[in-house]
Amino acid sequence: MYSHAVQIRVCYADTDQMGYVYYGNYARYYEIARVESLRNLGFSYKELEASGIMMPVYENYSKYLQPARYDDLLTVKVYVKTVPKVRMVFEYEIYNENNTLLNTGVTTLVFINQKTQKPCAVPQRLSRELEPFFS
Repeated sequence: MYSHAVQIRVCYADTDQMGYVYYGNYARYYEIARVESLRNLGFSYKELEASGIMMPVYENYSKYLQPARYDDLLTVKVYVKTVPKVRMVFEYEIYNENNTLLNTGVTTLVFINQKTQKPCAVPQRLSRELEPFFS
């Protein structure tokens, strides 16, 4: 299993009139954690797209347990628990500064060849970077 954590400070623009993080922003927090988790492996979305492969979101699921609020320092933990093949599943946990679990989520992304617009296998380089976490 591969895991990584990032911290995100809730800005005013992320909140609704009640001072809670607007529910749609959790998907953005997932994206930040997902991109940084891959960057931590030495792999970037920018390079992936330049190589002709896209990773669109196929599914997105969120469970809201407690609200995050303006100025909270959130820790977003991201997990890859299964070896990616054509799809890559990311699981998330979002905690506040008191280590209270606020939100859980899952996104499934699919590797797509830009030219054919068809699913393709995980890039070998990413597979090699993840291999030590699954052996």
